[in-house]
Amino acid sequence: MFRPKLLFTSLAALALGACAPQDPQAQVTAALTEQVILPTYNRWVEADRALAKSAIAYCSGQIQLQQAHADFFAAQKAWAELQPLLVGPLAEGNQAWRVQFWPDKKNLVQRQVEQLIKANPGIDAAGLEKASVVVQGLTAYEYILFDPQIDQTDAATRERYCPLLEAIGARQQHLAEAILADWQAKDGMAEQLSKFPNNRYAESKEAIAELLRVQITAIDTLKKKLGAPLGRQSKGIPQPYQAEAWRSATSLSNVGAVLASAESLWHGKDGKGLRDLLGSEHKELGERVDAAYTEAIKKLEALEPPLVELLSTKDGVTQANDFYDSLNRLHRLQESELAKALNVQLGFNANDGD
Repeated sequence: MFRPKLLFTSLAALALGACAPQDPQAQVTAALTEQVILPTYNRWVEADRALAKSAIAYCSGQIQLQQAHADFFAAQKAWAELQPLLVGPLAEGNQAWRVQFWPDKKNLVQRQVEQLIKANPGIDAAGLEKASVVVQGLTAYEYILFDPQIDQTDAATRERYCPLLEAIGARQQHLAEAILADWQAKDGMAEQLSKFPNNRYAESKEAIAELLRVQITAIDTLKKKLGAPLGRQSKGIPQPYQAEAWRSATSLSNVGAVLASAESLWHGKDGKGLRDLLGSEHKELGERVDAAYTEAIKKLEALEPPLVELLSTKDGVTQANDFYDSLNRLHRLQESELAKALNVQLGFNANDGD
């Protein structure tokens, strides 16, 4: 006579089970989305909102250049932290190019900014959206505020560059808000990384593969951003002005932000990171990845910025190469052994063919 009640209880349990992630991989992707990825995207949006206000305040004389610099640094750091988390809308349609243009081997930023200001001196955010990606993002903003040939103490100079500075601030805010809205929309990335199957991932394993892929790609990109100024593609002759963010002397701090963010994806919060998916049989591998992160961060902290000055001495070049080698060890360890241990097929990444 109790069978109906037992049946109802069993069905209720099944229904509840269907609503919650059952496998460890789904639990990790859901936790990383809620505790690591979305907070990072939110910080990016807030930093860009502050940047847009900062541009207006600076151009109207309400804040000084030092504060404008600080607001730029915050926006750039928030963007750097997103590098190991570039899945979904920001990784599609060349959106990332609208935030930052690198490498700039032919000084396109300077040339195109100057051409744009000459052709459209009163440009606004709507007009900027139709312009080249080279002039839409943080690299162009950095050029205006930090290039030694632009005298920001001169009122006429500020007046000349300020419309574009304000347009970039507004453009970055709009872009960041739109990307976050896409993440949080119904069937958006946040939901797709938390509930399986869905239109993007047939199973949670595919989501884990993508998260690992973007993390590994970010570290590979760090090698390229350091390798270019180190001269690894130019017969060992340093090319310091090929560094990212050389004008603002923040090349190394950007690297640190990317590395710290990649490590947060590895560890997660409360033991719900990619590391948590390694079984006991891979304990030693997990410890080696931990050690590789620790080594790379320690070597980075030992470097004396700015990178341009560091590369002007033999000892500085040696130290930077030593750090590069630690990044390479971290990259290769995750690309080969970690991917194999997690049974992940990485496929191609955004840097393949570079």
